[in-house]
Amino acid sequence: MMVRLRRAWERLSIYLPVLLMGLLALGTWWLVRNAPQPPQPAQERPVRHEPDYFMRDFAVRNFDATGRLQSEIRGTLARHYADTDTLEIDQARLRSVSVDGRVTTASANRALSNADGSEVQLFGNAIVVREPLERAGQAPLPRLELRSEFLHAWTNEERVRTNQPVTLKRGVDIFTADGLDYDNLDQILNLRGRVRGTLLPATPARPAAKPVR
Repeated sequence: MMVRLRRAWERLSIYLPVLLMGLLALGTWWLVRNAPQPPQPAQERPVRHEPDYFMRDFAVRNFDATGRLQSEIRGTLARHYADTDTLEIDQARLRSVSVDGRVTTASANRALSNADGSEVQLFGNAIVVREPLERAGQAPLPRLELRSEFLHAWTNEERVRTNQPVTLKRGVDIFTADGLDYDNLDQILNLRGRVRGTLLPATPARPAAKPVR
């Protein structure tokens, strides 16, 4: 009996290392399978062209480094789009002041502006007005008005462009065209397509009234 047990133990001892290695491998596999996984980096979601916030009855102002007001945008409702960093504005009203103090205003049923208001697209009943400016020792710059269903304006560069029919009033003169490129800084006006104009003679200044004694 003892001889049989000894022989059985000897046979078992031969296979015991193999069994232990198998158990160790099985335990290692179980630990790896059930160990907590390291956090995976969050996948960036594609940015959709959807508004991420709204503003109602708002005003946004932009100032230069000296604190001078450069531009102001107002509207009844604005939608901000993060993918393009633009504002879409209903009933937009804009005001820009150049370095020499020249005031330009604009309005439209809808506007699309970049973040700092330096580039604005006006849609529906678009009007841009450059107010007259008195210059010392020079002839005053006349009032300029542009009207169209679409106007694309760069306020800092003082440029306006449109590919839609447009009416331009400069002082008492009136022009109509199928398109327009206007650069105020370079004093270049390009009217495209069918162009018509009405030029009126300048009205002589009235003499100052003499005081009644």
